[in-house]
Amino acid sequence: MAPGARAPICRWRCGRSCRSPSCGSTTSSASTRAGWGESSPVTCGLTPDEEEWLRPYKKETFAKDVAWARKVADKCRAKAGATLPHITTRNTARDLDLLRAVLGERKISYLGYSYGTYLGAVYTQLFPGRADRFVLDSAVDPALAWRGMVQWWAWGAEPAFDRWTGWAAARSETYGLGDTPKKVDRTFWELVARADRKPIELDGLLLTGDDIRIGMRAAVFSPQTATEAFVELKKAADGQPAAARKLTAFTGTTGAARTAAGVPADNMTASFWAVVCGDNSAAWPRNPERYRQDAIADKGRYPLFGDFASSIKPCAFWNPSVERATVVNNRAGSLIVQNEWDSQTPLPSAQALHKDLKRSRMVTVLGGEGHGVYPSGNACTDGTVTGYLLSGKLPAKDVTCRATAASNADARQNRKGDELPGSPLPERAADRF
Repeated sequence: MAPGARAPICRWRCGRSCRSPSCGSTTSSASTRAGWGESSPVTCGLTPDEEEWLRPYKKETFAKDVAWARKVADKCRAKAGATLPHITTRNTARDLDLLRAVLGERKISYLGYSYGTYLGAVYTQLFPGRADRFVLDSAVDPALAWRGMVQWWAWGAEPAFDRWTGWAAARSETYGLGDTPKKVDRTFWELVARADRKPIELDGLLLTGDDIRIGMRAAVFSPQTATEAFVELKKAADGQPAAARKLTAFTGTTGAARTAAGVPADNMTASFWAVVCGDNSAAWPRNPERYRQDAIADKGRYPLFGDFASSIKPCAFWNPSVERATVVNNRAGSLIVQNEWDSQTPLPSAQALHKDLKRSRMVTVLGGEGHGVYPSGNACTDGTVTGYLLSGKLPAKDVTCRATAASNADARQNRKGDELPGSPLPERAADRF
């Protein structure tokens, strides 16, 4: 590695290896999750429109959304009905242990991000005696897999939104969104209403108020990013030139796979539903009316994103899970690492996993922004994680670090296209784990 380059991360890909301080002194290798990418890729034959799954609740369109959810589930059954029941986190954990056996290792060490924290936690539950050094970065609460985790996106967005309005108000002379949090709040919702009346034309797209809400949900976890994006959006709404590079929260495509030859275009979405629906079908109500009621209630409680999170999903029509969901409750040692302001896995999610893993230690990054902590250039977090990976010794107690301006800038700028090695997706995406 050249001076100043990003520290390497062990990537879970078949045939790759990693020799670095963060991986310890041995070669690390692993397999791509079954059904994803070039590993027997699954497809449901979905169109791009059918892949769009975060849909706002509207009385006049709810019946169409129910029909969409049913159609996605039906198409997945028709295309991959024999395969989908086997693409689960429990089976991926078993595959991981099979890889351990093939390599002749007695135990494995693991660095997992986002969804990968759930996979790691399930592995420790199924094979507690074979888990060595486990780092779980940006953690999922196993008890909320998976409808509850999607709904937590709405819950977590509200305090982040309040933090953003305060941040922007304190810098009103620079950004002009209002000099109090209430005024910034009003400015935001006025633009949402305006875009609902007349969509904002931006890079060939027409953005509605719903598009603004869904874009801001992830953006507000970094107040500077959200403010700069919203200022440019206001310019576009007023017919002024806007900086496109600052508007990716509203124009960027999320959840799109960088597909290799022969990998179906909808592979990411198909494998996403296989896990999110198949891991725990009992978490998803079967009656569409329940989703309608939840979406109405949660739009009132969490106006930025509540209806998106709680409205109907294809899981309502998915086949029952082959196995019960894994209850995580064990004493396998692990290190949980979490930013305070994480758009995909809120802080309480990591705290819940910490309680489930009785011998775990937790590194909390106060003021930390972004999804994925390690490495960040923060001496406190990087030193703690690397020290554990090298020595195998957990900290004596939980660790609290404070984000630095540099580490948050790193999250804002340098990691937008990074891979998350433990994630079902090849890149960070605002609509996936």
